[in-house]
Amino acid sequence: MSPVTAVAIYFVVWWIVLFAVLPWGVHSQQESGEVAPGTDPGAPNLPNLKRKLVWTTIVATVVFGAWYILYVNHLIALDRIASWLGAS
Repeated sequence: MSPVTAVAIYFVVWWIVLFAVLPWGVHSQQESGEVAPGTDPGAPNLPNLKRKLVWTTIVATVVFGAWYILYVNHLIALDRIASWLGAS
């Protein structure tokens, strides 16, 4: 696998993990009882984006590392997955 392909796959995995991590620990302004004037009551009180970006990077690296090990050691092949899904 070329380095460009690996970076592209990591990028996609990172974004998917980001959307999975975003809801972690979110409390709305309404739940905390501190609704700022002019904002939606369902808006997050403290989004903690830096912490979520760090967790996203950690989880994405673990997921990508596991996938990379499986792919490089030929424990799972893309053509085999395609045949399981009926694509070939």
